[in-house]
Amino acid sequence: MNREIKKILFLLLAMVMLIIFGTTGYILLLKISFIDALYMTIITLSTVGFKEVAELNAAGKIFTMLIITGGISTAAYTLTYLASFVLGGEFREILRRRAMENTIQNLRDHYILCGVGQTGMSVIKRFQKSNVKYIAIEKDEEKVNALLDENILVIHGDATSEETLEKAGIQYAKGMVTSLSNDADNVFTVLTAKGMRSDLHIVSRAIGINAHAKLKRAGADHTISPNELGGDRMATLLLRPAVVSFLDITTQLGEMVFDIEEVTISVGSPFAGMSLKDSRIREITGLNVLAIQKLGEENIHLNPDSNEHIKPGDKLLVLGQLNQIEELKKIESLRKP
Repeated sequence: MNREIKKILFLLLAMVMLIIFGTTGYILLLKISFIDALYMTIITLSTVGFKEVAELNAAGKIFTMLIITGGISTAAYTLTYLASFVLGGEFREILRRRAMENTIQNLRDHYILCGVGQTGMSVIKRFQKSNVKYIAIEKDEEKVNALLDENILVIHGDATSEETLEKAGIQYAKGMVTSLSNDADNVFTVLTAKGMRSDLHIVSRAIGINAHAKLKRAGADHTISPNELGGDRMATLLLRPAVVSFLDITTQLGEMVFDIEEVTISVGSPFAGMSLKDSRIREITGLNVLAIQKLGEENIHLNPDSNEHIKPGDKLLVLGQLNQIEELKKIESLRKP
């Protein structure tokens, strides 16, 4: 439980006990009803100065002075603390975290990012550009608070733990990226995740030279070395700058963000059984079909012929804007009458 909430509960309990003490004392000393005794206690604590409901005897006066001495300061401190809590940032922060917890519990078809270092932040930026649902897992509390300030869904915990992955909704996730600071944690996270979801698609960051093989054996579907990719891109910029420029253009042009997406043709899809030409995917959505991976084949057919027939289970690799890709997925999900 939050430390501030505990303190508020303690102060409220102290106030309740004070009211019970005062009410009981007035009943015993002044021989009055419960309502009158409660009334006397409240007007004494609030210092409103209303008339007493009964004549105070010596014992009653001493008791009232005790309540005034010990009770008013307690009541004033409690009310002041409550006001600062509600009007300050703590209350809003608690409400925001509760709302975030509810959002996390209802996540479906999302992506899980384990580790939010420099590589992890690049993954988050890509997720945001692609407008997909995602949640991050991070052990460093400062990083967690920074992500929360940016309204990014994040869990403060250890990604190698089954409990943490369960909180992140691994059973409903679409895929996972492990981008932890060392290969051992990445391997252990992959092993844990695959043990919970054997069909989960996992992409892992590889740091050491032998990390790729270890991660693959652990169950990672793909491994990426940011250092290797960075070095390759630097060399390509030097040797073949036009190639890199072309790749940059195909992913972003001005304010327009492009994406390359894999779309699987399902049974009953309106495109199933058609040729690429007859499907009119480009005319309908504006997307370019870059390649086709036929069902049961590992090889990808680049720049497919317009007469190539699309069959259920085939995967189309398309390039276009995010809304165009969503339009294709919407049409693909329709069923033939």
